[in-house]
Amino acid sequence: MTSPTRRNFLKSTAASAVVLGGVAVYWPRSAISSPMGGMTNVLKIPALETGHDEGGVQVYDLTMQNGVTEFFEGYQTPTSGINGSYLGPTLKVRNGAAVRFNVTNNLGEPSTLHWHGLHLPARMDGGPHQVVRPGKTWASEFTVKQKAASLWYHPHLEGKTGEHVWRGMAGMVIVEDTESDALPLPNNYGINDVPLVLQDRTFTPDKRMDYELSMRSRMMGMVGNIPVVNGTYAPFFEATTTKVRLRILNGSNASTYNLALDSGANFVQVATDGGFLEAPVEVNLLQLAPAERAEIIVDLVAGENVTLLNVAIGTSSSGGMGGGGSNNAPAFPFLEIRPATSLTQSAALPARLTEMEWLNPEDAVKTRVFNLEMQMGMGSGGGNPVSINGKVMDMARIDEVVNLGDTEIWELRNVSMMPHPFHMHDVQFQILDRNGRAPAATEHGRKDVVMVNTGETVRIIMRFEDYADANAPFMYHCHILEHEDAGMMGQFVVV
Repeated sequence: MTSPTRRNFLKSTAASAVVLGGVAVYWPRSAISSPMGGMTNVLKIPALETGHDEGGVQVYDLTMQNGVTEFFEGYQTPTSGINGSYLGPTLKVRNGAAVRFNVTNNLGEPSTLHWHGLHLPARMDGGPHQVVRPGKTWASEFTVKQKAASLWYHPHLEGKTGEHVWRGMAGMVIVEDTESDALPLPNNYGINDVPLVLQDRTFTPDKRMDYELSMRSRMMGMVGNIPVVNGTYAPFFEATTTKVRLRILNGSNASTYNLALDSGANFVQVATDGGFLEAPVEVNLLQLAPAERAEIIVDLVAGENVTLLNVAIGTSSSGGMGGGGSNNAPAFPFLEIRPATSLTQSAALPARLTEMEWLNPEDAVKTRVFNLEMQMGMGSGGGNPVSINGKVMDMARIDEVVNLGDTEIWELRNVSMMPHPFHMHDVQFQILDRNGRAPAATEHGRKDVVMVNTGETVRIIMRFEDYADANAPFMYHCHILEHEDAGMMGQFVVV
């Protein structure tokens, strides 16, 4: 039964317009119900891995492996993970540190492990060119050169990324620096600083989560109707402080999440993909496309539970695939937060978090245009189903050549019938505008994923620094993993 608080919240927002990314959407009343029996499972917190020192290099040993996971009591679901049966540890690194990730493959099939959001040499990126064969170990070694941020890692094998992530191989990376050390934000891992890997899965009656693509999932991506957080079904978290910091990753294959609190209360966003916003931003609804991250601060009241929800979002002219179709996930609860009856007082949030170096469009030496394209009837055998600039991914073809040190503008044009989250490797970019309008405050920072809505043009700006290699490419692609696997991906080199 829906609680009175939740019922009033949904009723009060039934006709409310909310601005997301500069676009007004409507927040309709939704039938959000908790799983039968309520949120009954303690939230799993991924192990925190800080590595070990070997001659001044911080070393992390990671093993990709198969196993079984008990999402539902009494059922053993075949899964894959890193150093475990599902997901992987949270890796903590520091800006300026020399690190080495030793990746061993015990899957019995090839895979890769990509460091999503990290700025590093292309040969250490873990993309489709850095395949780790069964029984082998690949070492990715580099110096961390970026500000504090919540990043992540996942497989990136050509044609198999969607399946490998669906089975469970992903984890978070926390970068820290002197600036993050000095901020009075919650930072006690697993206590008031909590990683949340949000995903949705589909389970068979015997609780398998098989990866079987239909025509719809090839077109829209694999979308499930059962939410899991850190691999936990129907989770709750027992809070002991008046503020909790949630490091949220949309780790789904294809679903877009629209996050809110069931109380209707505001929360504060302090960071996006690539690190801190300049100042905290207060919101009551946060949209995260696949692979996007955000850090939010939630204020709690002793003894008063609050639930992080995915709410259903409709547009004023929702016309299905031909008229603004999207991959918004269905309404469901992700996590119930249960504050103790007595809470430790948290520090007040600072007015400023960081100082951004804003790139000047006048300094851009080149503007590149990328058309995100998609045919109806994907999988029917008629032509290329998804493409960028009319081209489907070819490992032997370099699509773009960039000069080291250059600042560029990339103009992303969605000429297809559904939104696409665009991701590029190597750099963090800044969003200049959406259809000529400034980005929302929640996107006004360093990013590596941006949702490009149907019919929209998004301009991003970035500077290519530190690493050049004419023979080792970085990727850019749609982060709906089934689109990436179908070829909605290109390659660039920095020279």
